[in-house]
Amino acid sequence: MLRNRLITVLTFNDGTLFRTKLFEPDYRYTHNFVDSWSVDEIVILDITRDPNADKRAFYDVVTQFAKECFVPLAVGGGIRTLDDARQMMAVGGDKVVVNSGAVERPKLITEIAEAYGSQCAVLSVDARKSESLDSGYEVFSHFAGQPTGKAPGDWALEGEKLGAGEIMITSVERDGSLQGYDLALCRQVTEAVTVPVLGMAGAGNWKHFVEGVEQGGLSAVCTQNIYHFTETSIASAKKFMEKKGIPVRL
Repeated sequence: MLRNRLITVLTFNDGTLFRTKLFEPDYRYTHNFVDSWSVDEIVILDITRDPNADKRAFYDVVTQFAKECFVPLAVGGGIRTLDDARQMMAVGGDKVVVNSGAVERPKLITEIAEAYGSQCAVLSVDARKSESLDSGYEVFSHFAGQPTGKAPGDWALEGEKLGAGEIMITSVERDGSLQGYDLALCRQVTEAVTVPVLGMAGAGNWKHFVEGVEQGGLSAVCTQNIYHFTETSIASAKKFMEKKGIPVRL
């Protein structure tokens, strides 16, 4: 039986951990604290907006996590070329997450999949509600600031055909809200592809994880901000999910 994963997402700006919604710094984390959560996987994203910024601080963060946290690391932020992906893998990433770079040049997904295997290519999709598309949602790129004209399900399916082994779907409106996942958006993506789908943005309690799996069809539930506001652990979340019949690794 395939077990559902619980993943934490950490966003860094110039090497400092930031909350996603308001992009506020949070200096309380330590690598050992993160590892103690019993998380299944960690996604580490560089949200530094200056494209010319020195990435060494972010690479140092990834290297430290790779040394101290014994779970898979998916790493992304500013990946535009295969060389960018190689650098992320070289400093400790097990997977690479692509977003705007894949929108600009979809072949990037194929290049990464061919170089490292599709299991290493994660397509991140940021979506907003939209009245202009029949899907009701539209994919946005470049820090969710540029509309693409693509429907999330269509873009996810295209990404899968290009070689992406996983899709990470983020509801821009739900980011940091703690109101729960946008389940309709999640279903739109999970019903369009056969690869695992990771849901991001909105989780505020353990019930939302269960809803993401049961109602959204997610293979993995991701969260970040809940751990900035509570000191409860992923171990407790997993016990709650198991009691609700969700297969997880305890």
